[in-house]
This record gives sequence, structure tokens and C-alpha cells, in this order.
Amino acid sequence: MPQLIASVQGVEVKHVYLKNNRTTLGRMPHNDIVFDNMVVSGEHCVFELRGIADVYIEDLGSTNGTYVNAQMIKTRQLLRDNDIITIGNFRVQFLAASKREQPGTEKKTMAMPLDALGLPGTSGVLLASLKMLSGASAGLEVPVVKAVTTFGQPGVAVVSISHRRDGYYVAHVNGQTLPTLNGKPIGPQAIALAHNDVLNLAGTEMAFLLKGK
Repeated sequence: MPQLIASVQGVEVKHVYLKNNRTTLGRMPHNDIVFDNMVVSGEHCVFELRGIADVYIEDLGSTNGTYVNAQMIKTRQLLRDNDIITIGNFRVQFLAASKREQPGTEKKTMAMPLDALGLPGTSGVLLASLKMLSGASAGLEVPVVKAVTTFGQPGVAVVSISHRRDGYYVAHVNGQTLPTLNGKPIGPQAIALAHNDVLNLAGTEMAFLLKGK
């Protein structure tokens, strides 16, 4: 199944499977894919699925344009496997081949209600997010709404943040550069996260935030 992997400064922020004939992307909440950033137009672009795996992208008259492999698109264009779509600070990789999917991946990455996992009196009932502290996307806040979410750049530094009944945990899962938590290396053993903890993934700093409902 065709899919899109969106990242900001090497940090994965969305992983979307293109199941519908038409999938819209934009800043406004009625879009199928929402990038809440002023560089993104209210209705920025659309992905059209034809047949089993043919996906076309079309810009919807956006202010800052839609780029495929660094070239601004003017008309509807067929996407090819591993094409890179750039929208402002967002980098979106298109994967067409279903063989890239691992069994159970879709189930693992589906969003679920956080209160279904939490227990009263623990951080499990709080809403979590990562706030960018460095680079051009400083200030951008990315919600953590999955049971297990991966962040980082494959081969460089990737961590997983898991939501358990007693809170949120981070662990190093991939990459040659060890990520850090408050200046201390993160290994494969999961470490509990607390409000205002600072993660560093190969030079990209993010604050882990917890907010009450």
C-alpha cells in the first residue's frame, strides 16, 4: 500500500497510508493530513490514488508551492517510489512498494485514544508532545498520539517513545549516533520520560511536554 513518511529536520512526525482515492494535505483541520504550520496553505496539495499503487500529486494553488525532488510542480504529477516531496520545512518521502511494509506495521502506527491506556493519577492520562528547540523549525510542536512512535533519521539516530500504563518511555532503536536525554546517552533499555525533559537526536533538540486534558 502506498505510504507517506513526513519528517522535520530528520524527525519523523507523520506516517500515513494512502487508502482513499483522494487524500488532502494542508494547514486547516478538515484536511486528511494536517501540517499545522504557517508555511503550509489551508489546502496545500492533494494525493490521488489510481488503481492499486499509482499516486498522483497536485498542488492546490498553495502560497509557497509543492516540490517533488526539489522541482516545483505546476501540474498533476505521478509519484515514483522514493520521491521526496518538500512543503516548507516538511520533507515527505513517498513509498509505493508494498514490500516495504512489515507485517503488523499499520496496526502498530495507528493512532489511539490516550485515555484508553492511562490510569488515573499517572502521566498516562496526560497528552504528550515534542517541541522543537533548535533549527528552522524551532517552536514547532508535534503531538505523540500513538502507542509506539519513532522519531529520528534512520541510520543516524532513531528513538521510540512508547506510551505505557504508567507513563511515557524512550529507547534508542537505530543509528550510529547515540541520542541523549538531558545530556545522558539513551540505550536500548527504555527510560521514563518526564515533563520538560530534553532529547537530542544527532544535534536536533526537542523538549518532551506533558499537558493535562
